[in-house]
Amino acid sequence: MGDPRPRSRVHRAALGVRDVLTAALVAAERPAVAGQVVDAVDLAPVLFDPAGARVVTDELESLALADVLVIASPTLRATYSGLLKALLDHAPPGLLASVVAVPLMVAASPRHAMAVDLHLRPLLTELGASVPGRGLALVESDVDTGAHRAAVHRWLTGVVPDLVGLLDARRRLGERYEAGRTVRTARPAYE
Repeated sequence: MGDPRPRSRVHRAALGVRDVLTAALVAAERPAVAGQVVDAVDLAPVLFDPAGARVVTDELESLALADVLVIASPTLRATYSGLLKALLDHAPPGLLASVVAVPLMVAASPRHAMAVDLHLRPLLTELGASVPGRGLALVESDVDTGAHRAAVHRWLTGVVPDLVGLLDARRRLGERYEAGRTVRTARPAYE
């Protein structure tokens, strides 16, 4: 998560999306476990300190172990936060090559809904992630009231088939990220 405020509405929204995705994958008969949370605000003190580079790299490499990863940011100046950018600037090329990533942005107004696909999605694909369907844009006031849950479920209906297909393809290929490179762990299964 890339919100500069600790335990923000973006944090709450991302955890909620993670939980809904986990339930949807279990319902689609794909094993799923809600995993680790990396919050950029917790790493802010070491993001620009060369002595902290190993801490940041370790956290980023833990993300590469996920099958599905929710990357969340507030919409600031019609794009993702500088804090998220600073964190992901530490990412080695191909870090997310074995990950299906879900871009999530929370904005003050629905007018900024396109920012998730115009800015965050390309960043994730540049890091090697596969991104199913459209990114998810939520409105701050909806997160505050809980009304965002309906938007998440509508979004999920259109994304689940792509998400499951990408996960199945990745598992068949057996790809994973390992210390700066993507490796195949098994031969591809051809049908």
